[in-house]
Amino acid sequence: MEPTFAQEAKAGDTAPQGARPAAAEFDSFAGNYDSELQKGLRLSGESKDYFAEGRMRHLRSRLLQRDFLPEQALDFGCGTGTATPFFFDLLGIRSLRGFDPSGSSLEVARESWKDYPASFSTTTEGWEDSCDLAFCNGVFHHIPVRDRAAALATIRRILKPGGLFAFWENNPWNPITRLAMRLVPFDADAILVWPHQAHRLLRESGFEVIRTDYVFFFPRFLSALRALEPRLSWLPLGGQYLVLCRRAE
Repeated sequence: MEPTFAQEAKAGDTAPQGARPAAAEFDSFAGNYDSELQKGLRLSGESKDYFAEGRMRHLRSRLLQRDFLPEQALDFGCGTGTATPFFFDLLGIRSLRGFDPSGSSLEVARESWKDYPASFSTTTEGWEDSCDLAFCNGVFHHIPVRDRAAALATIRRILKPGGLFAFWENNPWNPITRLAMRLVPFDADAILVWPHQAHRLLRESGFEVIRTDYVFFFPRFLSALRALEPRLSWLPLGGQYLVLCRRAE
């Protein structure tokens, strides 16, 4: 049986067998992940790095508001490790643990980011209570609804008590986001996560929701308006949203 997100739940957390996405689903895209993703991102006029950096800059601003300085972070569903340099360069963490069920994607991550103190694995065994900050981006729309609680149980297990979790997802309210996802082959079977669904699932899984922000409102041809985006974080029309939450004691 290939590893899945749900199967990483701690024994006793009832992780269904055969949950998708199985490793093979993203193994087949590991070598051309960026080009396949760009088929959707081209609508914005930007690359994946623009969004990866933007997410981390926004997260940094929220963490600084709370005087929260993480040292060890978890990137859950890290794929090829796109976010890796931004954890270190923008958040200033000391070490990173990346989990993904796709071994081929992790091979790319290890080669791409070998100069950083980051480790990548298809298992989270032995990671209990080890991270101050957990992060995921666009992962849960690939996890079947029945398996999402099990995946969150894994994240909660890895977080230290009181640790923060940055849950990023694509915003179903944004029509450009929906169109972009239809253009990306590995998003073909995605089940979008509505913000209210994310809130309920996180609370039921032992997290305290701190705030929700919406980001990425303007495509490149309207980049002159991007200075307004911090003031629009309350408006549920951005291309993505962040739910910042805390592991309850």
